[in-house]
Amino acid sequence: MLRYAGRRLFSLAVSLWVASVVIFLALEVVPGDPAAYMLGLNAQQDTLNALREELGLNGSVYERYLSWIGGMLRGDFGTSYTYRTPVAGMIADRLWVSLPLALYALALSTLIAFPAGIWAARKRGSAVDLVIMGGTQLGVAIPNFWFAMLMVLVFAINLRWFSAGGFPGWEEGAGPALKALTLPAIALALPQASILARVMRSALLDTLGEDYIRTARAKGLSRGQALRRHALRNALIPVLTIIGLQFSFLLAGAIIIENVFYLPGLGRLVFQAISARDLIVVESVVMLLVFAVIMVNFAVDMAYAWVDPRLRGRR
Repeated sequence: MLRYAGRRLFSLAVSLWVASVVIFLALEVVPGDPAAYMLGLNAQQDTLNALREELGLNGSVYERYLSWIGGMLRGDFGTSYTYRTPVAGMIADRLWVSLPLALYALALSTLIAFPAGIWAARKRGSAVDLVIMGGTQLGVAIPNFWFAMLMVLVFAINLRWFSAGGFPGWEEGAGPALKALTLPAIALALPQASILARVMRSALLDTLGEDYIRTARAKGLSRGQALRRHALRNALIPVLTIIGLQFSFLLAGAIIIENVFYLPGLGRLVFQAISARDLIVVESVVMLLVFAVIMVNFAVDMAYAWVDPRLRGRR
């Protein structure tokens, strides 16, 4: 297990290094002069020189990269050119919205998908299976931003059960904060639950066709007992993969939903930074999101080892 974890940690470190190089080159080298890009075509030369000095662009590419990486390792993400505040503080504030939203949506997705996928596999070919698969097909097809606007119309404007947008902050209490995140979480969870339910059903059906399942059935276990005792755990590997990918998407890809509900999250911060050409914020947030995705993949790999004992014994 330690060897397996060590190899995964080494792969994680290499992936982070490659990602940092790609992000740095894409945002600071490929556009040419970042200062000219941020200020626009009509910027005065003295203004450009002042911004280059402020951003440390007068050094070589190698020196700038080491300075950027060293600052991030110390927790110094630089200062936003647009907001004139430390980027680390901006990210910390927004993360307390995006991370709970992603976890909330993932929890809803899992709670919906697991029973639906298991029940569909257990009732394969029946009316129940057809209804569940039809519902998941509809969930995949419906754009989540359209579903979000529909929920705002129904539950916020007509029924007035929820607010149409905004976030009160966690200092107002967990209840109001979670209530503000409920509609966005449902909008994000719907397509993810549909995908996860279909993967769960397919993985279970594949597992139920294995020889050891037939042996268990021959020993007297019912289909439901064989599914719960033997098939379910062995079908979790592809499901864990999808859950890891979904969490990464929910954390990094909720830009549209955060804008629909006016949530001050990381997605909206990136959108605003791109609109304002604030490369410092974009660079830092993208690197942080890449780090989060790689860490989630590492956690999924560790979950593989827990589910499949064969991985723990590999040399």
